[in-house]
Amino acid sequence: MSLFLSLWSTVALFCFLRFDRVFRRALRPYRTSLAVSSLQDLTRSKSGLILENPLLRHQLAILQRRSKRPQLTSADRFWFLFFARRLKFWKDAFVILQPETLLRWHREGFRLFWKRKSKAKNPEPKIPQATVALIRQMAQENPLWGAERLRGELLKLGIKVAKRTIQRYRRWIKPPREPNQNWSTFLHNHASDIWACDFLPIIDLTFRTLYVFFIIELSSRRVVHFGVTRHPTQEWVAQQLREATPDGVQPKYIVRDNDSKFGTAFDCVAQNTGIEVLKTPFRVPRANAVCERLLGSVRRECLDHMLIFNERQLYRVVREYVSYFNWARPHQGLKQQIPEQIENANGKRPKPSKLIPFPGLKEKDSERIGDTVAKKEAMPLEATGKILAYPVLNGLHHDYRRVA
Repeated sequence: MSLFLSLWSTVALFCFLRFDRVFRRALRPYRTSLAVSSLQDLTRSKSGLILENPLLRHQLAILQRRSKRPQLTSADRFWFLFFARRLKFWKDAFVILQPETLLRWHREGFRLFWKRKSKAKNPEPKIPQATVALIRQMAQENPLWGAERLRGELLKLGIKVAKRTIQRYRRWIKPPREPNQNWSTFLHNHASDIWACDFLPIIDLTFRTLYVFFIIELSSRRVVHFGVTRHPTQEWVAQQLREATPDGVQPKYIVRDNDSKFGTAFDCVAQNTGIEVLKTPFRVPRANAVCERLLGSVRRECLDHMLIFNERQLYRVVREYVSYFNWARPHQGLKQQIPEQIENANGKRPKPSKLIPFPGLKEKDSERIGDTVAKKEAMPLEATGKILAYPVLNGLHHDYRRVA
């Protein structure tokens, strides 16, 4: 008996809901039939009909405009929102647009209202005009620099400016790329005892391949040594490691990949020197992330903008960029500090002559190279003094310093 009563109650509830749905649908305006819509208008209030008539007339006026697709003006949107606010069945009264369009207009207006209301009353810049002019000068003279890089140069000059402030005054500056690797824990614990090395292949003007071999220190991001060759044999690579570790200056570990150019001679020299070789896994560039990022910086900031003719020219270009990289370029991984500043703080700054000159250069040329690098030694930050821009790589980059 209880099962029979529950079944009848379910059927009765379904019939009631069905009748309620049909009844509500019948009360809505029916626009496809003139007779049915006229009968439905008899059951509606007079105020609703009065408000619906101008809404329909306005839509007809829009359709009568001489264009295939009439464009709605700001006044049209205002009147649509005005009538929709006061009509109960406003969704059924719209013919030429969808109700979702009206809701989108309302959200946009709400957003513009609060944007205008929250706008600062004092539009004057909070930083000096001289700093704004310096930001624009740096951005114009260095088109490859982003907002974060510009902030590092300003910090080097003793000027603290937020990254968003730089982006506001130079709208065309591209946002900084997100880092594709994170070695913060590893660098924090072992970076002072680790070097990393890798090859950078370069295609010259005659479509032949040149190789640049880099050795970088992880803790300070300083390029310890580099070499250029067209035929990287394992004996040549082993000789580069010998030249990078004179007078007992050596790390505890050195990171390298599984390239066949290293061979067995590189590992033998490292073992005789007391260095343990750490080989990265296959197809895992993050294991040598710092050196990979150095190679990317050399490409993006230097070699992608030059035509390489021969081995000698490539060495000179890379030598000048490495000097700039070590002595003048702020690094994001070092909290906008310069590698040589880290070395000076640790009390182990190398001499400028440690940069290996290209074989065949005269002795006076080597001394001139050392003097040039020595002039770019890190200077203490001062709040006053004239700012001068020193061009690097024929103006591709600039080094900004204060003078007395």
